[in-house]
Amino acid sequence: MINPTKDFFSPNSDATHTDGQPTVNGATLDTINEARKRTYHEAGYRDSTRNSGSHMPLSICLQAVYAKFQNEEKEDVEKQKVAKEPYEKEQREKETELKTLEVKQAGKQEQIVNVDNKIKTVKDGIEAIKFEINDLAKDPEKYHIKAKKGATAKFWIGLFLLLPISLYLFTFYVSTSYSAFFKKFDAADTAIASVFDPNAFEKAWSDGKLEGWFVTLIPFVFLGLGYLIHMFGENKSLLNYTKMAGLFAITLLFDAILAYLIEDKIYEVTKALDDVKFSLTIALFKAQFWVIIFAGFVVYIIWGIVFDFVMKEHREKDTIKHEQQKRRKDIRIHQDQIKDLEKQRDGLISEQNEIKESIVKAQIRIAHLQKIIDGVVIPSKEYVLYASEYMQGWITYVFEKLYISRTEKHNVAEECKTTYYSHLEEVGAKADYQNSIYLPEL
Repeated sequence: MINPTKDFFSPNSDATHTDGQPTVNGATLDTINEARKRTYHEAGYRDSTRNSGSHMPLSICLQAVYAKFQNEEKEDVEKQKVAKEPYEKEQREKETELKTLEVKQAGKQEQIVNVDNKIKTVKDGIEAIKFEINDLAKDPEKYHIKAKKGATAKFWIGLFLLLPISLYLFTFYVSTSYSAFFKKFDAADTAIASVFDPNAFEKAWSDGKLEGWFVTLIPFVFLGLGYLIHMFGENKSLLNYTKMAGLFAITLLFDAILAYLIEDKIYEVTKALDDVKFSLTIALFKAQFWVIIFAGFVVYIIWGIVFDFVMKEHREKDTIKHEQQKRRKDIRIHQDQIKDLEKQRDGLISEQNEIKESIVKAQIRIAHLQKIIDGVVIPSKEYVLYASEYMQGWITYVFEKLYISRTEKHNVAEECKTTYYSHLEEVGAKADYQNSIYLPEL
């Protein structure tokens, strides 16, 4: 195959100069070229004579001419060396470029491996955090968290106990507050019936909204006092202990007032005409006075202890939940980090693929250049020059020696001209190309 290129080469390196004219073995290049053109001209005339100037054998003759020219150029080692220098230089540059690309490709591969290792490390970290989330509730002390195992179960047990106790206190204070402040007693009322009136809530609301709201909200006062006692107990200090003792005293005092008012009303409807007026001294010796106090205050203390326990368990439960939530947040951060690393890896892979494509192109170009170097550089312009001399010799015979009419001579010349241009196109020889490359295996 003949591949035209536009490379240029210098004159033969064996050439010297005499009077400004290049010489080879004592002869000027102009003289040599003229002799070579004359040789091709004579060969064309001679071959035309043998073939009667016909265009049909001309194609074969031109192939022989081209083979002869190619062989001449191949045997001119120094000329070939000069002609191939640009290709050898480009090959060296491409080999240097190839080595640089291979180094870059190795560097990108190392970066990709490092990113993959980071992704694996982060994923392993996520799995470890997931294990911690599941293991926290079982063994919080293992992770230096001040919370006991089984806090959730204790919390629900405490809450289960707290609800009925709260309901009892609500019922107790509704009944006692209604009996102490609003109920009208008669001689038929017993102590227990006066304290625990089963219809206290309905009677209070039937008496009026004020009475209804009072007996409805007063239990929450005691529950609020219990909550304050718990809050003061959160931070252990002398001041907080003093406040707690004061709240207990207030609760006890309030229960004593309720018991006193109830006992006073009962005493008034049951006393004789000569009985003394009801007083605290009398109340202290009444068994039902102490029953009312202990039925309220003691149960209230029990409620406070259970409430404190439930809150403590809830706090421990919240501590574990908070730690678990914090770790879930860490997982989301790690997942975002993985996305960034994967994006970085995709960018590196894209860059690596571009480098690989450049490496393949460089390798293909180096192999192509090597085939050019191993092939024969055909100076296209020179071949066109000598081939045209050959054709002139061929046509000269047609017009000078062929005994046919002038019209027929012109027809034969045109047919030969067509064959000539087809040959030039076939071998890739063009007057505007300096060199063509003969690559026998390309």
